[in-house]
Amino acid sequence: MSHTKYMSANPPADLSNSQLHGGRDFHSYSNRDQVAVRHIDLELDVLFEERTLRGVVVLSLDKTSSGVHPLILDTMNLIIIGVETSTDGSSFSVTPFSLGRVDPILGAPLTIPLTRDANYVRIQYVTGAIAPGLQWFAPAQTAGKKHPFMSTQSETIFARSWIPIQDTPQLRLTYHARVRVPSDLLAVMGAANNPQKYGDGDYEFSMSQPIPSYLIALAVGDLVFEPLGPRSGVYAEPSVIKRAATEFADIEKMIEATEGLYGPYLWGRYDMLVLPPGFPYGGMENPRLAFVAPTVLAGDKSLVSVITHELAHSWSGNLVTNATWADYWLNEGFTVYVERRVIEEIYGRERAEMEASLGRQVLEDNLATLEDRSKTLYIDLRDRDPEECFTIVPYEKGALFLRHLEETFGRALFDRFLSSYFSDFAFRSITTAEFVTYLKDNLLDRDPRRASLIPVRQWLYGSELPDCAPQPRSDALARVESQAESWLVGETSIQDLDTARWSTHEWLRFLRYLSNNVDKEKMQQLDSRFHLTYSRNSEIAHQWLLISVRNRYEAAYPRLEDFLISTGREKLIVPLYQELVKSSDGRQLAAAIYGKARPGYHYLTVNKLDKIVGWHRR
Repeated sequence: MSHTKYMSANPPADLSNSQLHGGRDFHSYSNRDQVAVRHIDLELDVLFEERTLRGVVVLSLDKTSSGVHPLILDTMNLIIIGVETSTDGSSFSVTPFSLGRVDPILGAPLTIPLTRDANYVRIQYVTGAIAPGLQWFAPAQTAGKKHPFMSTQSETIFARSWIPIQDTPQLRLTYHARVRVPSDLLAVMGAANNPQKYGDGDYEFSMSQPIPSYLIALAVGDLVFEPLGPRSGVYAEPSVIKRAATEFADIEKMIEATEGLYGPYLWGRYDMLVLPPGFPYGGMENPRLAFVAPTVLAGDKSLVSVITHELAHSWSGNLVTNATWADYWLNEGFTVYVERRVIEEIYGRERAEMEASLGRQVLEDNLATLEDRSKTLYIDLRDRDPEECFTIVPYEKGALFLRHLEETFGRALFDRFLSSYFSDFAFRSITTAEFVTYLKDNLLDRDPRRASLIPVRQWLYGSELPDCAPQPRSDALARVESQAESWLVGETSIQDLDTARWSTHEWLRFLRYLSNNVDKEKMQQLDSRFHLTYSRNSEIAHQWLLISVRNRYEAAYPRLEDFLISTGREKLIVPLYQELVKSSDGRQLAAAIYGKARPGYHYLTVNKLDKIVGWHRR
């Protein structure tokens, strides 16, 4: 069916909400409704010694409104050297420009006057000393220890820190890029890459499908490539590549499983890049080249849900995108739902239910700590940093909402609805209001009796979980809890705990169950029996170290320091610092460790941890 009727729709009266703001993006200065950038041609020199990018970008314009209007772009700490305009894209003339007042969150608007016949704008620029979208790794911070590494992270609003651009997910564009790097390093982008081309330091890329600016991605380092299937492979440092290829061996099955559920993969190739440890997230879904943290390399495929998640974004997020960061749940809630359906297809129902059960537990724990305005799926972000959308709520609460729809209407019907949704809105950016209209027209109105069981307004705008929210059940996790309780009360000895076949998810449920109920003696028993302090699984190590801090189990503190220094993933390190600073001696330890670890963390991670540790007062 046509997507056209949904592009400007308002929510039905009974589901509308005064906070929807008509889909306005409060985090971009751009005037896309008057002048829209549809394509960019980008040239970049990657300068490792200066830790800057020197760039030239040509913007192809679409005049979307009558009259003569300036072009307004988003920038963040960019040094603008010069601006030119052109009618035909070949002959350019110098034009004036102005940078507006700097906002600490949004950066500064770049305003360029346009004549009626100006169709192209060329900008020369250099990135600033602080560019939140860039992370520079010294050789010592990489796996190989010999070469530097650089990667971008443009989500949410940090593409503007390395490209002057209309930095809003409402606007989609194509691009061509030429990137020059040191000849012993490889450049890759979230675009069409050529893994056979290596060694001359001059690389070209093309992205022919329109994407939002936050999905533009670049990385440069000592990289090699390993194919995994006819349309998939992995890039990594030489010392990491074999482990990564083994861990990600099921990726082709995952692509096929997702296609079987929700339609064809429309991005050509699906490759992955393993980044250095300082990368702040588990993964980033850049089209054609997903960025992945090394913490997922557990050795037993137990953490590949991160890979499944980034792949699922090829449908939910990359293909159909949230129009504003207030609508972030449209990206992440759908993706978690799809991820678990694919996990079920590949690894079985029990594993998918374990992950869903753990996800609900984490959601409930977080809802108890968040303020009400951060508990809603549609989140009001006026006058707030868009990074505040990054809680567990859009992920797990969003997935529960979709699961409730599935359980109420039946899986077969809901799968057809979701497939149509991805098809009808393909390569579009939509708001929560547009989704509600589509949901009403294509699912709810077709069965009013079942629709009456879905409190849509409460799901989207309520601060608590509806009473009807699904409760994922896992027999395996229930057995784990039973064993944990039996051991805690002394009915079972440490030797009798039957853990031989436990998965990562069972270990996590076991440790979380014990979290507030163990003393140092029991922790010593656990550590002696299972060597948890030195677990190679990052998720298990994180949970064990969290319990260790909470219970002052100092035998784990050397590993805690090593873990915090060698890991940059926020999910794994921020809770540890938060737990440490709850006590005076913990605060001292946190500060001592943070002083060593801070240089290896991402700018965004540092911003959070400075406040937690109190580094800003130093």
